[in-house]
Amino acid sequence: MSSLGSKTTTGILWNFSQQLATRGVGILVTLLLARFLVPEDFGLVAMMAVFLALGGSLMDSGFREALIRLESITQEDYATAFYANLLLGLISYGVLFAAAPAIADFYEEPRLVDLIRVASLSVIIMSFQVVQVASLSRTLNFKAQLKASFPASVISGVTAVYLAYIGWGVWALVSQTLLNAFLHTALLWKMEGWHPTRQFSWPSVKGMYNFGYKLFLSGVLDTVFQNLYVIVIAKVFSAPIAGLYFFANKLKELIVQQLVRSIQAVTYPALASVQNDNARLKQGYKKIVILMTMMLFPGILFTAAVAGPIFDIFLPEKWSPAVPYFQLLCVASVMLPLHSINLNILKVKGRSDLFLYLEVIKKSISGLVLIATYRYGVHAIIIGQVVTSVINYIPNSYFSSRLLGYGVGEQAQDFVPTLVISFIAAGVGYAFVRSFEWHSLVLIICSSLLMLFVFLIFNVLFNKQRFEVTTQYIFSVFPCRRFRKA
Repeated sequence: MSSLGSKTTTGILWNFSQQLATRGVGILVTLLLARFLVPEDFGLVAMMAVFLALGGSLMDSGFREALIRLESITQEDYATAFYANLLLGLISYGVLFAAAPAIADFYEEPRLVDLIRVASLSVIIMSFQVVQVASLSRTLNFKAQLKASFPASVISGVTAVYLAYIGWGVWALVSQTLLNAFLHTALLWKMEGWHPTRQFSWPSVKGMYNFGYKLFLSGVLDTVFQNLYVIVIAKVFSAPIAGLYFFANKLKELIVQQLVRSIQAVTYPALASVQNDNARLKQGYKKIVILMTMMLFPGILFTAAVAGPIFDIFLPEKWSPAVPYFQLLCVASVMLPLHSINLNILKVKGRSDLFLYLEVIKKSISGLVLIATYRYGVHAIIIGQVVTSVINYIPNSYFSSRLLGYGVGEQAQDFVPTLVISFIAAGVGYAFVRSFEWHSLVLIICSSLLMLFVFLIFNVLFNKQRFEVTTQYIFSVFPCRRFRKA
């Protein structure tokens, strides 16, 4: 386990660095774009986001996950997946190109026709990178992925800001998507070094597809329901309101969701290598739950607590109505670490059928809650997301108990104390921000220090075991341990 643990730790650090760098650039670029664009521009992107995401899901069709999970892999498998994804990418683009007028009619927004037809070219471009990402992930080589993603994010972001500055409007956002996809793909090819050969195997396609298509269908359901809120808001309310929601959700994903995915992306290939040893799997997952929740719970909730001053400093007044949206979306994301870890167990165990089954159950619940809340406004819709996230934890953790013996009760012991303490600390920080009319930067610094102090004290007093697991892990990872020994 030591070798696996070392590789996983290194992978997490590099993947976290990748997410921190690229998402940091993404946050900066988004904030700069918000100064030159209006909510309606983001609203137009929000309207077509679900369809682009569906095209990306069809293009991938679970082949990347299938490649990562294969215990032994050949050049033929890689080449087969490459040609399959390229064909699916072309099909996806053709469907989106043909459907663009119907989508525009649905929203009563004719500008969407050209926007969709141009932006969906990114689906074809990204079909060229699936094999490279899978290959690098199998070896936990996230350092190379960082070297590919970071320059692409910087160059495409700077270009988008310039285009927005000179008045390109929504096309600046489309240009950013296309340029980032192209540069990221080109750099991945250079870093990984793999090139396709003239090999294609139908048995290989069948084997990967049998595992991957259930993940593809799960991804489609997830994509539809993740973007269904934007569809409903844009259709029922207006493009500017949809833009405010989309902008808040984009910031939330840049800050929250990608940090969760960085750990999920590493733990899946790492623990897939011991997929037949339940004792090691459970031990690994138990530690990951403790570490993820100890680091991400306070990070998510503290960010929500100081969202008001953050928006005041970095964004024009026109975006202030998005503050409560962002705060509620952060609260709705608190359970994401637990969702991701439980779903990873199903993938590691090869139970993509259960993965799909769970998605059907959870999205049915999400749909019912949305039906019950949409008529009461955007705030009610997001509160419905909070409720849905809590409810959906139960079916997610049920199968973890069946497959690994790590069920709701044991998981609750590992994360509930941290969750409660994080909410208490964030509540103190939020009350502090609301109580004083100081400069926004002073409020952010003082409230952050106060929240950190409360979090540390409460953990030392009431959550010592899990706190020690986290601190030991941190000291085992960073070089300061070696300096102390010296």
